[in-house]
Amino acid sequence: MTPLRPLIVTMGDPAGVGPEIIARAWSTLSDSAGSLAPFVVVGDAQVLKAHGQPVEAVLSPADATSVFGRAIPVLHHPAPAQVTPGMPDPANAVAVADWIERGVDLVLSGEGCGLVTAPIAKAPMYASGFRFPGHTEFIAELTADVPFSGTRGPVMMLTAKDLRACLVTIHVPIDQLPELVTGERVARVARVVHESMKRDFGIAAPRLAMAALNPHAGEGGAIGLQEVKVLRPAAEALRAEGLNITDPLPADTLFHEEARARYDAVVCLYHDQALIPVKTLDFWGGVNATLGLPIVRTSPDHGTGFDIAGKGVARADSFIAAVRLASEMASARAAR
Repeated sequence: MTPLRPLIVTMGDPAGVGPEIIARAWSTLSDSAGSLAPFVVVGDAQVLKAHGQPVEAVLSPADATSVFGRAIPVLHHPAPAQVTPGMPDPANAVAVADWIERGVDLVLSGEGCGLVTAPIAKAPMYASGFRFPGHTEFIAELTADVPFSGTRGPVMMLTAKDLRACLVTIHVPIDQLPELVTGERVARVARVVHESMKRDFGIAAPRLAMAALNPHAGEGGAIGLQEVKVLRPAAEALRAEGLNITDPLPADTLFHEEARARYDAVVCLYHDQALIPVKTLDFWGGVNATLGLPIVRTSPDHGTGFDIAGKGVARADSFIAAVRLASEMASARAAR
């Protein structure tokens, strides 16, 4: 198989742990030639140098393959303001957004095989005029006009060990869930996940589970009617389309080891329904992947860590797992 083009890594907020975990990840992965795609960083080379690993500026992602074994390849785009670990500056937020946009462009142009994004912080981004809720929505907008043969996302998927938990809603209050969890929304997410399991994970016949909204899956309507009126009809319609998906199942028995062996991915209805099992299974190594986009995109499942930035204690487990997952997803797409 032809070696993958490099992954594009965006630095995230330069005052956060992003530069540190990128440097730590490179020190772990730099001898993985042949088994993983190398990566090239879009960001400030001088900020990255402060974290004790060799850094080499490159002119294009194509140069990263030859450099990766000896230094972190960087497409140098300097932050305009002084970077102090732990002290985000809105003056750098425009550069942070530019790094993301540049990364997306490089993947869309075919120069990179996928995108791995280090964490950004919303407050300084909003202060600079950034109008998106976060990374996911920004990247979805940047790829919105690109032809895509599948059901369009974005759908957030969190992974830990053998669990792939995919979200119907994300950061919404619990009291809004009955209104937001519609049959149409559940069905769209399930289609995105089904197609992604084939396209991005090489699973020919994906098995999907659906989590219920109410305790005990509503007990036939005794503890809520969403399962009867919304979720079960959605599952029946999806099965009529050819998807292998369960009826809504009680969430309290859906995530133990024996249950996880019965599905390839689970459609979860709200944030904590997915995040609690993911972080219980692997608190340090969870990954956030965005499904239903023309590009592969993953990120570590944590934030900027301003309180520990620059102290040399940030763990790179999640970022390393994000690089590995992006490489695996890009390989699966390339093999189709």
